[in-house]
Amino acid sequence: MNTETRTLTRSSTDCKLGGVAGGLGAYFGVDPVLFRVGFAVATLLSGAGALAYLALLAFVKPDDQATAASGTPVAA
Repeated sequence: MNTETRTLTRSSTDCKLGGVAGGLGAYFGVDPVLFRVGFAVATLLSGAGALAYLALLAFVKPDDQATAASGTPVAA
């Protein structure tokens, strides 16, 4: 049994804007492009995609890749 706990974080390595789609892709084990397209389509249809992206950007913590590489926190 795998007892490893998954946590949703924003990706610092697979990011175009804020790392939200990269983090979602890593969490669910799918290509982040699917989330990017989904956010874009939802934004064009109703604007909800932009709101969801901004909410995730504000509330989901970044991963520790940026701080672990240099030893100092990187401003986001």
